[in-house]
Amino acid sequence: MSWKEKWKNKWKYISNRVQVLGVLALVAFSVSGAAQLVAAETGKGVLFTGCLTLLAGATLAAAFWFWVVHPYREHEKVEKRFLAGYMFSREDLERAVLTPTMREQMEMLERMLHSPQLMDLNKRQAQYLALQNQINPHFLYNTLESIRGEALIAGLDSVADMTESLAKFFRYTITKVENLVSVEEELDNCETYFGIQKYRFGDRLQLHIEYDPDEWEEIMNCRIPKLTLQPILENSIIHGTELKIGEGNLWIRFRRTENRLIITISDDGVGMDEETLASLNAKLNRGVDAITQQPEEKQGGIALANVNNRIHLIFGDEYGMHVYSMADSGTDVEISIPVVTRLESKEERV
Repeated sequence: MSWKEKWKNKWKYISNRVQVLGVLALVAFSVSGAAQLVAAETGKGVLFTGCLTLLAGATLAAAFWFWVVHPYREHEKVEKRFLAGYMFSREDLERAVLTPTMREQMEMLERMLHSPQLMDLNKRQAQYLALQNQINPHFLYNTLESIRGEALIAGLDSVADMTESLAKFFRYTITKVENLVSVEEELDNCETYFGIQKYRFGDRLQLHIEYDPDEWEEIMNCRIPKLTLQPILENSIIHGTELKIGEGNLWIRFRRTENRLIITISDDGVGMDEETLASLNAKLNRGVDAITQQPEEKQGGIALANVNNRIHLIFGDEYGMHVYSMADSGTDVEISIPVVTRLESKEERV
């Protein structure tokens, strides 16, 4: 390592910068004080001494801001992201380290979190949970199939059909572990869920799928986070059309631009007032650094915030959901995600 590199490496730490600035400030004020004493004795150079003092003070203040305060704030950002669950990068280590000791601590923590032993432990734990989670689904499927068989024997065809739809819905929800699935799979799950709801609401509730026929095949091949559409459809029923007197309609609309897939789930239900709408959109716009799930948002299943947060985590804050609504005029939930059509893009995005 050359002397230039050693010198540059030495002064990149904020602790060293503070010490240097402290010494410079002491020297500057000492010189300034001496100059003022000389000027007071001789009666000359008072203006020059005052200007020199102001210049030294301004220079030190600017150096303190750009050399200490700004890097310290960058360090705080890195710490906040780490506390939110994100690993720091090499770039973070270079621009946001306070002391050499702290850098060593962060590098050691990074090595520990990426050690083969920890990776193997996480893998084994995931395998164990996967095996454990296989038990309940099989029991559930077998139980539902037994109920369906008994219903068919008793001539209760509607009960048998409902049981079959419920088993299909649970199978998709529990066993499909991919982060991204095709729009076709998600839409099929929505139709299964809506079929179950039809047994409850009958002809009072109608579902409409709208799209450009020329884009339909491309849209069906696009990939979106699993369980994106059904939770929003469920919220539209519970908080919209179910509370409405008379018939209710639900729409799932698909539109593709050059780089984005726009999905809008609408209802003609009771809608919401401006204050409630503003509060909901504010929660959806917080981004990945403020991911929270409010208990009151979990009514009826997976919350809108849950779906939106998963979109943010996979694709980034520039994508996500926005809600449009008026009291007694229904609600539109618009989902914006990038166009992803290749299966391997899942690993690239997550």
